[in-house]
Amino acid sequence: MRRKYFICHTCGEKVACTEEERPCEVLDGWLMVSHWKGPEAVEHYNFCSLICLKTWLDAQIPQVPDVFLKAFEKGKD
Repeated sequence: MRRKYFICHTCGEKVACTEEERPCEVLDGWLMVSHWKGPEAVEHYNFCSLICLKTWLDAQIPQVPDVFLKAFEKGKD
């Protein structure tokens, strides 16, 4: 019996789905993201929870360093 595996891109949790099972039942609560990178170039990511998705999203967005932001605080020279 062939199995298809889905792995959370953030935490590595793995779920197996057999040919007899429907992915929509096995992956209940999971999130899938398709990231279009150009013509016929799509990357797919699986996440087991919103927390894992948020962790991945936070890593994708450039962050302003705290040191830079603190330079604008009032009362600081």
